[in-house]
Amino acid sequence: MTGTTDGDGGAADDARRPSVAAVARDRRVWLILAVVAGLLVCCCSAVVGTLVALSSGLLTA
Repeated sequence: MTGTTDGDGGAADDARRPSVAAVARDRRVWLILAVVAGLLVCCCSAVVGTLVALSSGLLTA
């Protein structure tokens, strides 16, 4: 056993993971983050709007 292996029999250097900078340059990552952020904003604003409507008496529980 002279070389380092990754457990599957291959060399660990062959299966390198991309760096954080390389991932950050990928546009798909930013698109996924934008979609998640948009969904989070929409859901939170809907919850806040419902709570405001309930507290002001516009909706009956």
